[in-house]
Amino acid sequence: MASLLFRRRLSPSATISRKILLHGGGNFYLLLWNMEAEASFGICNCLRQFSHSAAARKVDFTDLTHPHTWYPIARKKCRNVFLHVGPTNSGKTYYALKQLESSSSGVYCGPLRLLAWEVAKRLNKSNVPCDLITGQEREEVEDARHKSVTVEMADVSSDCDCAIIDEIQIIGCRSRGFSFTRALLGLAANELHLCGDAAAVPLVQEILKVTGDTVKVQYYERLSPLVPLKVPLGSFSNIRTGDCVVTFSRTEIYKMKKKIEAGGRHRCSVVYGSLPPETRTRQATMFNDASSNSDVLVASDAIGMGLNLNISRIIFSTLKKFDGVELRDLTVPEIKQIAGRAGRYKSKFPVGEVTCLDADDLPLLHSSLDSPSPVLERAGLFPSFDLLYMYSRLHPTHGLHEILEHFVDNAKLSEHYFIANCDELLKVAAVIDTLPLSLHDKYLFCISPVDMDDDISSQGLTQFATNYSKNGLVQLREIFTPGTLKVPKSHTALKELESIHKVLDLYVWLSYRLDESFPDRELASSQKAICSMLIEEFLGTVGWQKPRTKRSTQNSRLISLISREMRQQF
Repeated sequence: MASLLFRRRLSPSATISRKILLHGGGNFYLLLWNMEAEASFGICNCLRQFSHSAAARKVDFTDLTHPHTWYPIARKKCRNVFLHVGPTNSGKTYYALKQLESSSSGVYCGPLRLLAWEVAKRLNKSNVPCDLITGQEREEVEDARHKSVTVEMADVSSDCDCAIIDEIQIIGCRSRGFSFTRALLGLAANELHLCGDAAAVPLVQEILKVTGDTVKVQYYERLSPLVPLKVPLGSFSNIRTGDCVVTFSRTEIYKMKKKIEAGGRHRCSVVYGSLPPETRTRQATMFNDASSNSDVLVASDAIGMGLNLNISRIIFSTLKKFDGVELRDLTVPEIKQIAGRAGRYKSKFPVGEVTCLDADDLPLLHSSLDSPSPVLERAGLFPSFDLLYMYSRLHPTHGLHEILEHFVDNAKLSEHYFIANCDELLKVAAVIDTLPLSLHDKYLFCISPVDMDDDISSQGLTQFATNYSKNGLVQLREIFTPGTLKVPKSHTALKELESIHKVLDLYVWLSYRLDESFPDRELASSQKAICSMLIEEFLGTVGWQKPRTKRSTQNSRLISLISREMRQQF
């Protein structure tokens, strides 16, 4: 949701031309205005006046049947859209990135911060100056005309020569799909490259029929073989260097790590979603490094995208996953995405293998790998804040929670779209609706990266919002005491440290949107880095450890020393 309220920094004289095509009473109303730079989240006097006018009462603000009209800059172009589709390790993104590198200006839009980091690093290394922009980072490079961003941060208010949207099939995701729809319809690029699963092709073609763009499809084959094994792993004594065991809970991940290391022949890196991105990257680097003691990976489906991994064999411990609602079988796309990580092209394991821990899971594994992914039928959609604001003016007594509920229940969509799941927004709205905040401030907190199912994280957001509503200023030291972070001694303490990292991450996110009110960005960032290192220290002590050489012992002591010195600074 971050894309809906990203505050662009422009020169003082800059203006942005904005227009929305609204429907009401059988007529269309074209709302057009010039938005002065730094206007609060795009709401201007013209919009306020319109929302109180007689015309506004005739407009159905819940009519979302023409979302392509929300992006007038893109509609002025006849874009050349290229779909690069194929399985994992087929080179589809590599080709698109080559086009981006050779363009005069451009943007890469990825689904993960890790991918945005990787692409920015690649372009800068290729002497193509590239900025990095995610919800929590801004790294500007001198003379850069290229950007690498998370898809939520895609800028639809300016044009460029070339743009890439990676993993376009996520457009069908119930929670994040709308951000990919926004980028697909809104990026004003001469060339737009879409990379992902072939299941997205028919839907993208249908959506773009009304935009006037030309669409071409390029299919790719896997560059290295992927061999489904006919026998299960059986015993953990059959684990070998380069293996990756996949399971779907942090508890099971550490159980598997302990079992594998108990054999005395292997040491494991771990990767799962709630680890800080920096920690995931370092764990992956250890696993890839042949000189490292870590030669086996235990991971969740977080390895499905975003990390370059030298995996020889994927081993599914189970093909069932709890998705927050129910325990269900993995889908065909999920199985293919994870299995495809084995046998990376031009790696030390050019042939990938995949199997299961138990023989009972093999039939589902094999049938899934032999099946095409189900074709996507609808793309996610969510209204801009401007539309929600205008809708709220017709219901002045409603809080944000009620406005969101009513808007979603009454939204009118074409057959190619569904309204995004906003359960997480509603959870936040229920907590902060009573605070004396403006609608757009409430909405800002609702779209922030908070995990409301995590007690520490939700408490952090509530405290930030409460302090902001009282003073307009949130100092980090009011809720967090620097210098108190320690290496966790248990899995419970580890989980708490991961939650603290989420709270610090949230503070940084808010500081980029309310910079004067959240002034301690540097402190929060440094404490985040310490969290990551402390988690790393804990991961290095969990389970059996292979005896180390003198050099590796010295490296370990150096890491501990750095950690102590950094902690003493705060």
